[in-house]
Amino acid sequence: MLDYGAGKGRLAKSIDPDHEIMVHHYDPGVKDWSDAPDSAQFVTCIDVLEHIEPEHLDDVLDDLRRVTEFFGFFTVHTGPAVKVLSDGRNAHLIQEPPAWWLPKIMERFELLQFNTVEHGFYVLVQPK
Repeated sequence: MLDYGAGKGRLAKSIDPDHEIMVHHYDPGVKDWSDAPDSAQFVTCIDVLEHIEPEHLDDVLDDLRRVTEFFGFFTVHTGPAVKVLSDGRNAHLIQEPPAWWLPKIMERFELLQFNTVEHGFYVLVQPK
């Protein structure tokens, strides 16, 4: 499994240590995890996409497509973050509804499941 945008690696820490899932981390902001990742059978991207600079979103979605072999699980928060960046912008650089996000995701992936949750949504996808 690839945790794309792993941050502090909390997802891997939450998996039962007796489980046989091998988690690979990718996060360009973390030196040890910043090398371009290899593809994986299952890719998670949890609360990452809304933090991407808007002009780089297509590149990130293309890269998610590149690394996703079979399934992807992506979550997106659609409202403002509590945190503010040093330049005064909200940490959620993209605050758009699901109707804005879904076409971008579906250009690259087949949508298997979509659910709204408080303050956002999640999708389960397969690469096209």
